Amino acid sequence: MQIVQASRASAILYSLLKSQGSTRPWLLPANICPIVPITFFKAGIPFAFVDISAETLHMDLEQAGGRLERGDFGGILYAHTYGEPSTPDIFFQQVKSHFPDLLLVDDRCLCIPNVNPPQEMSADVTLYSTGYAKIVELNFGGYALLKEHVSYQSEHLPFSSKALEETEACYKQAVQDRNPFVYADRNWLQTDSDLPAWYDYRQQIESGLRASLDHRAAINEIYARCLPPEIQLPQKYQGWRFNLRVQNRERILKAIFASGAFASAHYASLAGIMAPGRCPQAERLGREIVNLFNDHHFDPQRAKGVCAVILENLK
Repeated sequence: MQIVQASRASAILYSLLKSQGSTRPWLLPANICPIVPITFFKAGIPFAFVDISAETLHMDLEQAGGRLERGDFGGILYAHTYGEPSTPDIFFQQVKSHFPDLLLVDDRCLCIPNVNPPQEMSADVTLYSTGYAKIVELNFGGYALLKEHVSYQSEHLPFSSKALEETEACYKQAVQDRNPFVYADRNWLQTDSDLPAWYDYRQQIESGLRASLDHRAAINEIYARCLPPEIQLPQKYQGWRFNLRVQNRERILKAIFASGAFASAHYASLAGIMAPGRCPQAERLGREIVNLFNDHHFDPQRAKGVCAVILENLK
C-alpha cells in the first residue's frame, strides 16, 4: 500500500491521471463536485457522466456496467454522495475481474477520513480530503491510499490564486445558468506547498476528527428533532451536512439567507454542463436538495433559527 499526499485532493487526482499514460475516457457520477471534471479537463482525459440511482443516490452501477460493456474506458471514479460511507465492493470486484486494466478510484472526500490503511481495498485508489468544508477541515491537504501496482508520479504545476478564482467563477456561473462550461486552461491547480510529514498530518487529522464529529452530532440532533422526518435524508447521509429533500427548494434557501443564516444546494447534475447528455435522477436530486451546515461555522442557536425558517416556508 502506498500513501501519497498533496496540497489538495484534486492535485492527487491530476497526478494520478497523468501517471497512467492513457487517454481513454473515464466514467464519473453526474452529481460529482465540479472540480473533479475540471481536473480531468486539465489532465486532458475525456470523461462521460453516469446518472445516480434513485435508491442509493450514488452512481447507478447497472448503468455504469452497461457503459463498460459497450466502450473502452480507462477508469471509474466512484463518489459517496453527501459522505454516505458504504462501498460497492462486489461491483468493484466484478469490474476488476472483467476489466483488469481499468483503474477504480473511490472518492471519499466527503466521508470521515481514515488514516489507518486497511488490509484490503476493493478499489485501486481511495482518496480523502481535509480541505475547506470537509469532515476534518484543515484548510489544506488531501491524501490517497494506492495499491502497489498503481503508477503514481507527483506533478508540479505553476499556481495562481487569481486563476483559481477565475476558474471557480466560470464553473459556478455555468452551473447556475445550466449552460455548457467551456474550459480555459489556467494555473488554477495548486500542486506544491509545504506539507507536514505523514505522521504529523495524520496527528492533525485524528485530533480534529473527534471534535468535528461531536459538534456535527449535536447540531444534527437539533435538525432531526425539529424538522419533519419525511423531508430528511436517511441518517447515513447526514455526516458531511444535514440534508433535506424538498419541493420548494429555492423559496427555502432564499428565506434562510434573508434571515441572516446560510445553507447550500450541492451537488447539481453536471450532465449537459461539463459533458453532453441528461441524467434525470441527478437532475431531480439537484433541484430538491438543501444542505444544512453542521460544522464549526454553525452553532445550536443558529441551527434552531434555520429550523424555524424552514418550518415557516415548507408549504
